Amino acid sequence: MNIAVVGTGYVGLVTGTCFAETGNHVICVDIDKEKVQKLKDGKVPIYEPHLDVLFERNIRQGRLHFTTDLKSAVDQAQIIFLALPTPPGEDGSADLKYVLGVAEELGKIITDYKVVVDKSTVPVGTAEKVREAIARNAKTPFDVASNPEFLREGYAVDDFLKPDRVVVGTSSARAQKVMEDLYKPFVRQGNPIIFMDERSAELTKYAANAFLATKITFMNEIANFCEAVGADVDKVRIGMGTDTRIGKRFLFPGIGYGGSCFPKDVQALAKSGKDAGYDFKVISSVMQVNERQKTTLTDKILKHYGGNVKGKRFAMWGLAFKPDTDDIREAPALYMIDALLAAGAEVSVFDPEAMANVRKLMGQKVRFANDEYDALTEADALVVATEWALFRTPDFERVGAALKDRIIFDGRNLYDTEEMRDLGFHYVSVGRQAVNAPNKK
Repeated sequence: MNIAVVGTGYVGLVTGTCFAETGNHVICVDIDKEKVQKLKDGKVPIYEPHLDVLFERNIRQGRLHFTTDLKSAVDQAQIIFLALPTPPGEDGSADLKYVLGVAEELGKIITDYKVVVDKSTVPVGTAEKVREAIARNAKTPFDVASNPEFLREGYAVDDFLKPDRVVVGTSSARAQKVMEDLYKPFVRQGNPIIFMDERSAELTKYAANAFLATKITFMNEIANFCEAVGADVDKVRIGMGTDTRIGKRFLFPGIGYGGSCFPKDVQALAKSGKDAGYDFKVISSVMQVNERQKTTLTDKILKHYGGNVKGKRFAMWGLAFKPDTDDIREAPALYMIDALLAAGAEVSVFDPEAMANVRKLMGQKVRFANDEYDALTEADALVVATEWALFRTPDFERVGAALKDRIIFDGRNLYDTEEMRDLGFHYVSVGRQAVNAPNKK
């Protein structure tokens, strides 16, 4: 098929590349001329495992193209995917100006039947607004469908090529047939393409993300309570996760969720509820707890030092909101850095992929290390903020020797508490009792 993907952000680039990988002819459109030129030159602007290999192959084989010319892309396409930003407004609502702006333009330039697909995460009722915006100028039949993405950063290519399910919202039999033909190669192992009305499809994405955010936040609450009563959240997690009604995934406590999806989508769902006269009490609590959780480790650091960290230096391992991505949006690490700097401390950071993005944001406010051990230079303690595989089995003797004191504050529970005691570390984690081992130095 001939496909146009409008928007070359995270979702748009993965979508376009993966559709090209299955033999489709894809043109990706963006108004950013510099970005489009870099894409044409074969430069992938985001870090996502395996994306670069597919990207380069499909450009080389002539199936993946980039342009700033919306009309030329649309003229060739049977299906037009809108993968545009829907940033949160001040009130938490999703801003649809980019989606509706492009929809308005599409109405002026389509000359034959098209299926226009909302790939962006959008509030309930957006498909109708897109349909209205196109119809104001369109002189030819078209359909609008909702096809929310369920891509996990760090696993997006696999998630797209081997989806658990594909959700499509459409009230048109013609559009349903087009979308079914498009997605058949991705579900050959029997995973479903689920067709439903547009509003239900739009809500499915928000409901899924809000539920997962709730699950994470619930475990963070349990972890905090474990600390208060002397229980071990790891043991509680295992006991819960073996219940098939609950499952093992998303039960790991930490320092809050971040990224581009959960914070934005939970806020947008709460605002949609408010607009409809419904108060999402659970969702409101999730947002409040998560905001508090982002700095719970900083509170423990301050408590350890009697409230005074002025002049202290902290090494921080991890900046991205999760491993295997360079995405720092709503990353807990940034909240902790701000809190430590505000308290008069210095911070030396290392992340395998996200440092360039943090450097753009913070400049020289922190020291950017060459590797994880370089970050420890002259540091009083280590703070673990992201669970990169690189940090799971470090040389602890080297870590202890580099630090002024053998102190680790772990926001991701990477290490075993008994091992930390045996190694002589003072070790503070989430939902487990702190280890107060005698300092070897």
